[in-house]
Amino acid sequence: MAVQVEVAARGADRLGECPLWDERERMLWWVDIRWPAVKRLDPATGAVMMLVLPEVVGSIALREKGGLLAATKSGIHFLDSASGVLAAKADPERDMPDNRFNDGRCDRAGRFWAGTMSMVNRDPVGSLYRFDAGLECTKLRNAIIIPNSLAFSPDGRTMYFADTLRHTIWAYDYDAGSGAARHERVFAHTGAGWPDGSCVDADACLWNAEYGGSRLVRYTPAGKVDRSVALPVANPTCCCFGGEDLGTLYVTTATQGLAPEDLARQPLAGSVLALRPGVQGLAESRFAG
Repeated sequence: MAVQVEVAARGADRLGECPLWDERERMLWWVDIRWPAVKRLDPATGAVMMLVLPEVVGSIALREKGGLLAATKSGIHFLDSASGVLAAKADPERDMPDNRFNDGRCDRAGRFWAGTMSMVNRDPVGSLYRFDAGLECTKLRNAIIIPNSLAFSPDGRTMYFADTLRHTIWAYDYDAGSGAARHERVFAHTGAGWPDGSCVDADACLWNAEYGGSRLVRYTPAGKVDRSVALPVANPTCCCFGGEDLGTLYVTTATQGLAPEDLARQPLAGSVLALRPGVQGLAESRFAG
């Protein structure tokens, strides 16, 4: 089935990432990691609001109590979504000044998971953390190059995670009561593209943005490729479901590393794209703290 790809917000994000649909306010949030900024789209008017931050921001999450959570270079913060003021809450890598947070996502119980990576090389010096509602930050995994694809199944019993440069997405048995992820197994090996950000639809299928692959890939819960949607950009970065019926799939993209001739061939690079794949998503989980 052919899917029409449209522009939700035209732009030139260097590294757009982490789109989140706020179903309460009917707004789309995302980040441009390298601006650095947090952005918000009102689909009803097309207006985009931008909060410029003082440091690189890798990912965000909605908070149950209002506002946002932001994972940045210096740690995990509460972010006032009106003023852009950051309030530091955890800095687990204060002794690693070259590292920053990258992809992050809340589990179905309201815990925030996020991974770190080096900003200066591609050595496996990153880690994966769980940030609980009580503001306790716990390291669960290390030796990561570029953490991505954090997502949780609709029933909360499976967690997904990828280390992008390893071309691999893993699945874990997840205990929503304790926040423990066990029994790591290979979920999928990607092709020429690198696995970037993901989301899960209401049918429990995982949608992954393949950076460098110009496509979105839908995987069944068994890790089999179900669909591939071609995109008019080389570097899609992440996706989320939104809209009134949670039936619109929003896709962030990047311009970083593209030569002028590449940008001329990809005029939508750096924009937020939108498509209607014929399936629905789930309301975004919110941080419980």
